[in-house]
Amino acid sequence: MTQQFYQKFKLGILGGGQLGRMLIQAGMDWNINFSVLDPDPAAPCQSLCEFKTGKLTDYQTVVDFGQSCDLITIEIENVNVAALSELVRQGKKVFPQPEVIELIQDKRTQKKFYTDNKIPTAEFITIDNRQEILAQKSFLPAVNKLGREGYDGRGVQILRTEKDIEKAFDAAGLLEKLVDFDKEISVVVARNEKGETQVFPAVEMVFHPEANLVEYLFSPARIDESAAQEAERIAKKIIIGLNMVGLLAVEMFVTKDQKVLVNEIAPRPHNSGHQTIEANTTSQYQQHLRAILNLPLGAPSVVHKSAMVNLLGEEGFSGQAKYNGLEDVLKLSGVYVHLYGKKLTKPFRKMGHVTIVDDHPESLKKKVDFVKNTLKITT
Repeated sequence: MTQQFYQKFKLGILGGGQLGRMLIQAGMDWNINFSVLDPDPAAPCQSLCEFKTGKLTDYQTVVDFGQSCDLITIEIENVNVAALSELVRQGKKVFPQPEVIELIQDKRTQKKFYTDNKIPTAEFITIDNRQEILAQKSFLPAVNKLGREGYDGRGVQILRTEKDIEKAFDAAGLLEKLVDFDKEISVVVARNEKGETQVFPAVEMVFHPEANLVEYLFSPARIDESAAQEAERIAKKIIIGLNMVGLLAVEMFVTKDQKVLVNEIAPRPHNSGHQTIEANTTSQYQQHLRAILNLPLGAPSVVHKSAMVNLLGEEGFSGQAKYNGLEDVLKLSGVYVHLYGKKLTKPFRKMGHVTIVDDHPESLKKKVDFVKNTLKITT
């Protein structure tokens, strides 16, 4: 297959958002033909590929979509796994494998995988409803996570005291001990069918206080070398333990005493790897393609210190997107603006990102602050 992928080969992507868009942009250099399925007819990928509209969770829609594809991958976990398993039975290649996606779809089975494989993670208990949380109030302070379908800050609620339990989800999920961490980091790791692995150096994430999603990050992470090495070791252990082919993002906590605990994983390109397009030898998107096509993996090394700022829709604005301050940001050296093709903005919607490359930490931080305060998305 690797000899033919640039001819009649067609790569299918379930999900047509910005991750799919950037994967297509990387694949264009190799003449890869893409077919994308997404429920939104105006999804970011729609103008860049063969685009089909349909539900990612509908069995027959996914099976039908896969018929014309030589290989199928994902850019979001909320897909019909049974349909992907059927495509594998029909002889299609699906990476990451359906069983890996199924395990990761539910945070409870994720956590069981960590404990079964002696991977360090925060103490947790599984719960079925809000009443069970009330019965476990002595476990607080904790984080209540929906078992399924929580992403981009949704499906997570911090419960510090018994009074907060009224905010808890009345659904199956987790109650996870609140970690007193020093830094939140992410490590992206890749593995191909041959079993070759490559690990990107850890990045340091700073979360938006309200939206509970990444506001900006620094690469490489400003952590002890021992913690960085441990984070890379854990990420590699996870992808090998899953026997996974593709790209895996591993979000972790570094505690005050420099221990590393796994928070969550995502089996696809990830928001914490955007800066690799400009700042690393190989981008996460090209690495994902290399992995699923069983090609030699690229070097993941950092070429320049960098930061990535997420461009989020401003609070109080919903409608046709307007980018204010774009010209001022583009005047800065080492600044790369990526817009996602989303015509409509709403509060905290990811509309794009900015990568800043600068090997001087003080200058890098100043540029991050300038971009955050200058480039605003309104209507």
